[in-house]
Amino acid sequence: MSSLGVAIVRQYERGVVFRLGRIRVVREPGLRFMIPIVDRMRKVSLRTVTMPIPSQQIITRDNVSIGVAAVAYFRRVDPVRSIVAIENVESAINQIAQTTVRNVVGRSTLDRVLSETETLNEAIKTILDRTSETWGVLVEMVELKDIELPQSMQRAMAREAEAEREKRGKIIAAEGEALSADKLAEAADVMARHPIALQLRNLQVLSEIAIERNSTIIFPAQLMDSFTALNSFVGRESGAAADRAEPVLPRMAR
Repeated sequence: MSSLGVAIVRQYERGVVFRLGRIRVVREPGLRFMIPIVDRMRKVSLRTVTMPIPSQQIITRDNVSIGVAAVAYFRRVDPVRSIVAIENVESAINQIAQTTVRNVVGRSTLDRVLSETETLNEAIKTILDRTSETWGVLVEMVELKDIELPQSMQRAMAREAEAEREKRGKIIAAEGEALSADKLAEAADVMARHPIALQLRNLQVLSEIAIERNSTIIFPAQLMDSFTALNSFVGRESGAAADRAEPVLPRMAR
């Protein structure tokens, strides 16, 4: 209908009017009238475009071949330059995005690619945005969405992760043993100051064994000596208590 002098520009579009091959004006959304036959309108969408960047094999800085796929989000911000400055914006963004991803990832090590993905995304976006600015295009975001590692590298990383977990487990076990040794040393000091505490502990262990299972317990000679010492201690304590409780009779005066 633009050849008839009438065109409808949608809300997300801008209409670039050419008059006899020269840019005349940029039309805003709504019903727009032009000079028939003389004017031609090209509509430019300002919506954000999602462009997948296909996976490509890239050799990292430490000579590891990986497959990297990404996605780019961009939109046209200058309708005139997006038409005049370049023939096909989407094709240009696609090609420059693939090249930029390959260059940025190729200059990085594998560990950085896996751990600093956000930094690489920002670097790729900055390069693309600087390049596409002359085309009237704004690159909003670039994300590395898929990183494919070789099978040998996956197995090596799995072994490394397993070794790291084993190391942490051994360190935790060693710290537990150190704490247990400290507590045992404190308990030994207490028992050395109070020998009867060891005998009471032996009796407590025997009581716990008798509760948990029905079994015959053989007392070694050392344990019988402990019982003898315990009985002697109880006898001495009982004698001392009896002496303290015995009444003292008053002496008769002669």
